[in-house]
Amino acid sequence: MTDVQNLATFAVQSTYTDLSVEARHHIKIRILDALGCALGAQAGPPIAILRAQLADFGGNPLTTLIGGGKTAPDRAALYNAALVRYLDFNDSYLAQGETCHPSDNLGGVLAACEYAGGTGKDLMTALALAYQVQCRLSDVAPVRAKGFDHTTQGAYAAAAGVAKALGCDTRQMANAIAISGTAQNALRVTRTGNLSQWKGMAYPNTVFVATHAAFLALRGMTGPEAVFEGNKGLMDAITGPFQLDWSREDLEIVQRTSIKKYNAEFHSQSALEGILELRARGNIQPANIAHVTVDTFDVAFDIIGGGEEGDKRHIHTKEEADHSLPYMLAVALLDGEVTPAQYAPERIVRDDVQHLLRAITIRPNAALSRRFPAEMPCHISIQLTDGREFRIEKADYAGFYTRPCTWEQAAAKFTGLAEPFVGSTTTASLIALIANLEEISVRDLTTVLGAAEHAAH
Repeated sequence: MTDVQNLATFAVQSTYTDLSVEARHHIKIRILDALGCALGAQAGPPIAILRAQLADFGGNPLTTLIGGGKTAPDRAALYNAALVRYLDFNDSYLAQGETCHPSDNLGGVLAACEYAGGTGKDLMTALALAYQVQCRLSDVAPVRAKGFDHTTQGAYAAAAGVAKALGCDTRQMANAIAISGTAQNALRVTRTGNLSQWKGMAYPNTVFVATHAAFLALRGMTGPEAVFEGNKGLMDAITGPFQLDWSREDLEIVQRTSIKKYNAEFHSQSALEGILELRARGNIQPANIAHVTVDTFDVAFDIIGGGEEGDKRHIHTKEEADHSLPYMLAVALLDGEVTPAQYAPERIVRDDVQHLLRAITIRPNAALSRRFPAEMPCHISIQLTDGREFRIEKADYAGFYTRPCTWEQAAAKFTGLAEPFVGSTTTASLIALIANLEEISVRDLTTVLGAAEHAAH
């Protein structure tokens, strides 16, 4: 069999009973976290653009839009995935040469489960499968160094998760994965230089196309059977040779993913926890700061610290701000938190943060880089104008997989994001539904999500 056929066999044979008790708990936490991000993103400018386009284009009202309305499954997948992704506050997975956000796949899996009349168990299983495929491909076949985006591996994962939710057989599953993977090899320029709104829309678009591909495969459309190993396939064209024995895989990798504590690019999380701990410990007033120095691992430096993906001191937009470690550290020192409020346009351009971010130096450190991705290490030093210095070293943060997020912490984050938009009653109802996901149908969940309307519409 070809590689995609082996993957399809694994995907079709995977069942809810393959999820350990711990994995079931973790996948529910990630669903709660992702839906909190989605509900809290309803006022985002790109979301309004998508709403306007969906209203103009229409779509057979078969599946639910979070916040109200129904449309065709591929368009619901696009819109709901955009809500999950826009704030850049959902979960992450660290591989040596790649970082991905596997809950990005929820929009597609949710739409497919609703369309198929699936159960909460079906949702959990299909999403865990998407996690496994995306994270394992990130482990063995990173593409960032070749100039491609992490959505490239996501094309295979999203298609697998959607096809699983639709109940595809092995042949249909292989074709869905092959069509989606062949069609979507996205450029990393999405996340370099002056960042655009496409940063938050790239993976939703991947989910959109993957959902479209899965439905085509369900109806009999075929795709390249050697998409991975064939002539001009993924290995030949982009990644080089790699091996994954899908017969030996499970659905447990969700436990190696991490929940964000702060509304910030993932590689910043330990540094933000450290800077806020120093701020509290020394009762540091931002006006008294002379300089801040952060030594970090090379991936953080390259992506958000001013390394190979561009300067991070000229910050004008939300997309630039949440991928600038100097900005995020500066706003944390000034405001004592990093939440969606720290990315309001008027906050980003204010003189205090624009001045302080230029007093922050980010440096790559080879010794720290060797500890990544098992850790997210950093050393932080704050020098004050009176000569005093405060230092801290971090290896991880609360929410990293080595210090996993609890249900209670996830529920508190969900409440903080969702309640201002949908009220306390809907918020509490959704937490209860997700806590008991094994006992409900997906339509029970999407009915409440569809009623969670925000006035921004």
